[in-house]
Amino acid sequence: MTPEIKAYNDKQTPAEKDICDLLAETINGELTEAENKLWHGHPVWFLDGNPTVGYSKQKKGIRLMFWSGADFNEVKLNVTGGKFKDASVFFNSVSEIETQDVILWLKKSRDIQWDYKNIVKRKGLLERLK
Repeated sequence: MTPEIKAYNDKQTPAEKDICDLLAETINGELTEAENKLWHGHPVWFLDGNPTVGYSKQKKGIRLMFWSGADFNEVKLNVTGGKFKDASVFFNSVSEIETQDVILWLKKSRDIQWDYKNIVKRKGLLERLK
């Protein structure tokens, strides 16, 4: 875990920190090739410069978001964006996290990607990668 992501996690309440730490460990364990950093104030992992997965503290809990998750066809990723292809799930307790689900979603995040890296250059148009 990078020092900046550790610092982000450490700023959370104890229950939220546990969620963030588990998510970071799981993501780092599966997406070993990904670059990770704080991006727009929260932890995000990138594959080839493309944002893939991240989490953030919100009113509803800790939100785990996959930038291309709407195309994963996963019932538990039930919070979808309107304009883009993202999908999310909220956690309020570490006991709510089914690690095997997260690992499956991370595997899908490698194979199902939309090109967010070049969205500005394409004036908001997303193209499918892979």
